[in-house]
This record gives sequence, C-alpha cells and structure tokens, in this order.
Amino acid sequence: ITCETSGSSSVTAMKKVVQQLRLEAGLNRVKVSQAAADLKQFCLQNAQHDPLQTGVSSSTNPFRPQKVCSFL
Repeated sequence: ITCETSGSSSVTAMKKVVQQLRLEAGLNRVKVSQAAADLKQFCLQNAQHDPLQTGVSSSTNPFRPQKVCSFL
C-alpha cells in the first residue's frame, strides 16, 4: 500500500463521517421530558388492552397448564 492510497482512503472515510454527522445534526430532537410524557399518556390510554396489567382469561391463555386426563 502506498502512502497516496492510504491517504485517499482516509479522506474517503472522513467524508463519510462528516456526511453522517450532518445527517444526524439535521434530525429533529424531542426532549426526554416530552418523550416520557407522551409514553406515559400512551400507556394510560392503552392500559385496558394490556394483558400484563389486566391479565389473560384462562379460556384464551395458550400457556395455561394442560388438564390431565386419566382413566382408572
């Protein structure tokens, strides 16, 4: 590898980094406090449909223990 080739690839890599940084700098940011408030509101609005909060009825639960049938 010659010095010229190494320098060229370094410049190309730096151009990619600058391009990525410009892209990230242009993104719209949301404050953490606003994101947390939005998340809380979403959770409260959808709480009645959340099986972790409301539970799952035993008739629709695919993970319920199977009943054992035995013949005497």
